[in-house]
Amino acid sequence: MSKQIYINLPVADLPKSLDFFKALGFSQNSQMSNDAGGCIVISDYIYVMLSTHDLFRNFTPKTICDTKNEVEVLISLACGSREEVDGLVAKALAAGGTTYDKPEDLGFMYSHSFVDLDGHGWGLFHATNDSHSHA
Repeated sequence: MSKQIYINLPVADLPKSLDFFKALGFSQNSQMSNDAGGCIVISDYIYVMLSTHDLFRNFTPKTICDTKNEVEVLISLACGSREEVDGLVAKALAAGGTTYDKPEDLGFMYSHSFVDLDGHGWGLFHATNDSHSHA
């Protein structure tokens, strides 16, 4: 059985955040969404649960960090090609996201990143088949 991953992220403006991720080409699972949270489908195995701050506080006693000044997590997403990496970054920038770096080509891996509307960092990369070998 393949495992699924659900990334839970607090967002300041749920409708704007949902629109942002839909502008990247991802879909929303309406069955797992309501006025306080929305489920974005990245793939059959990867989901992003966007929650209002009020809802997110139900899941943890800790304070939600200020992502303008602090890093809570960096999310890395493997892409099928360099073009997909560049395309997602371009869509993120067009939808109001930002970036703080330039694309990097290491030969075996190509990467770039964006920051979503709530300051969560997304690293995108495409690796050649040789880089996936395991010892």
